[in-house]
Amino acid sequence: MMRRLSRHIGGTVFSSVLIALSVIVGLDVVAEIIDQTRAIQRNYYFSDALIYVLTKLPSTIYEYMPLSALIGCLYGLGLLAGNSEVTVMRASGVSLIRIVYFVIKPVLVFIILSAAIGEYFSPYLDQRAEGTREYLRKGSSSQDSAAGLWIREEREFMHFNAVFPGGVLYGVTRYQFDDQQNLQEASFSSRATYNAADQFWVEENVSITRFDENKTVAEKQITRRWNSELSPEILTVNILPASSLPIRTLDNHIEFLHQQNADTAIYELAYWRKVLQPLVVLGLVLIAISFVFGPLRDSTMGFRIFVGVLVGIGFKILQDLLGPFSIVFGFPVIFAVIAPILLCMLVGLYLLRRSG
Repeated sequence: MMRRLSRHIGGTVFSSVLIALSVIVGLDVVAEIIDQTRAIQRNYYFSDALIYVLTKLPSTIYEYMPLSALIGCLYGLGLLAGNSEVTVMRASGVSLIRIVYFVIKPVLVFIILSAAIGEYFSPYLDQRAEGTREYLRKGSSSQDSAAGLWIREEREFMHFNAVFPGGVLYGVTRYQFDDQQNLQEASFSSRATYNAADQFWVEENVSITRFDENKTVAEKQITRRWNSELSPEILTVNILPASSLPIRTLDNHIEFLHQQNADTAIYELAYWRKVLQPLVVLGLVLIAISFVFGPLRDSTMGFRIFVGVLVGIGFKILQDLLGPFSIVFGFPVIFAVIAPILLCMLVGLYLLRRSG
């Protein structure tokens, strides 16, 4: 009996969350495609903009998973409540705690899926999407200082038009200076790839200009070895926002910044948001359950969804406010991340206790 009831509630909640996720992500994709059409230019067509948006789809799914879980649970439990199934369950002696357990079980599938996307898929695909877009816009033909990535290493300044995952660069410009800040050498290569085994870069189609005291010397090379402390992971940290980096990369970079006595607040904020993302989903799901059994018990489906959207937006605004506040005022960023989660859980437990 309980197994059949678990499957029924779980299936309803699972399909409802999936529908909510599809609708929310679909609306965002349409809006992003419209936004990307403004960037269409020579060598960057509508099909390229469409591929760019679809490549970043895993990141969109990861971003909207908490809101989708909230609205999906409100919708799924609302269907059960509207058909008086919840009332029958409670009258049959099924405890509220057991119903909460039945609801959370299918949500765990989405939590695991979200964690896998955020850690393994979206960082790679985000970098590939950005790299492909910049390559199509500028490619490897010349330097474009308005886009791409600038990096400094000792007395050398470098610019890359496009950075692809796995250590592939396009449009590599390098400027080498002496101790008096005089330009000694400028070079441009169409492409550079990273040799992970020996930890060096190989430049291709290299044009070199050396500046002597009274003359300049131009030289071309088919390939050139480039020894540098730069690695694909370092470039990933610099090309992607902290919120798009995987947990392991954030952890390594935070440790590196600690060794350099540099500020780590932005990366710590992104780290704890990633680590505590499952608790965010569970907190919002608990709010949804408590609403259906409490204040929104007799409300219409439209009103439940409307309230869910408001709660989700309010939670996001609170997150976005507390994060920068923690950086500006210097209190631990973990408190800024965990405070909205604890608020959701406390409100949810309070409402469930009242309705139980």
